[in-house]
Amino acid sequence: MKKILICLLLLLAAMAGGCAADSSKTTAAAPAAAAQASQTAPDFSFAYLDGTKASLTQLRGKPVFLNFWATWCPPCVGEMPHFNAVYPRYKDKINFLAVSLDDNMQEAAAFIQQQGYSFPVGYGNVNDLAGKYDIQGIPTSLLLDADGKIIASKIGAMTETELEAFLQKAL
Repeated sequence: MKKILICLLLLLAAMAGGCAADSSKTTAAAPAAAAQASQTAPDFSFAYLDGTKASLTQLRGKPVFLNFWATWCPPCVGEMPHFNAVYPRYKDKINFLAVSLDDNMQEAAAFIQQQGYSFPVGYGNVNDLAGKYDIQGIPTSLLLDADGKIIASKIGAMTETELEAFLQKAL
């Protein structure tokens, strides 16, 4: 049911002129009024795939790369190898968090384990996150400064080069 709702929302956003797969949409503002540049990103609770509970505010102190994705989203899956490639170079400078919006945590955990990805992945409540961040398409990536303020956002998949340039904005 959630997949259908998200797909309908994505379709409506695409019809309104936006497209989740448009890799040219990098902005200084987040995709939503609830999460605008220079504003503190809304806090939310999530569980890492090992079951450990956490919240976004616990990642403060370093910049945060925050990505919303799902296993059923081809552009999301397509950019994951790039996250895995850059993560070792940035993990001491930037906290990474890829938040799955799948129907359940087991789908995301199985996918991440099968692919052998090493970057941090969490699972969040899609209804809570969609409301707080007004997610208009996935993948959606946000870059937060060490205080949790939004520096940049991007709707759509990134290449490794685009991801590197996106992360450099926080350093």
